[in-house]
Amino acid sequence: MDKSYESRLGFLVTDAGRLCGRLYDKRAKRLGLTRAQSRVLAYLSWKGEMNQARLAELLEITPISLTRLLDRMESYGWIERAASDGDRRAFTIRLTRKARSIFPRVLEVGDEVAEEGFKGMSPAERDTLIRLLQQVRRNFVESIGEGVE
Repeated sequence: MDKSYESRLGFLVTDAGRLCGRLYDKRAKRLGLTRAQSRVLAYLSWKGEMNQARLAELLEITPISLTRLLDRMESYGWIERAASDGDRRAFTIRLTRKARSIFPRVLEVGDEVAEEGFKGMSPAERDTLIRLLQQVRRNFVESIGEGVE
């Protein structure tokens, strides 16, 4: 087996992700969103409103970085912060109507980017790639332990 960097799982997954992200950024400009903002919309759409600490954990960014990101998103009308019942210092983050209405277009951009990556693959090959990556992900989650998403 070739042991060059081009055949290493970590390199391939990371580099493919980096390039996918760059293409996503290029395409998402027409929506007025960055990749980071799109990820916030995705987590809040799929998992529902949550506190800032949980969102920072899911995004794997520091709370201070998330605060700056959320400040921008709030100023653009994408999210709103509601005071948490139990802690005056904590906020629950929720999507606005504006964000919920644009989220399908965010997914369309993601689908367009995926189509670029899938060029030259048959539908069966695409399905196999997704299935195998899901298995790799499950294996890593199992190795890391509970609480990882």
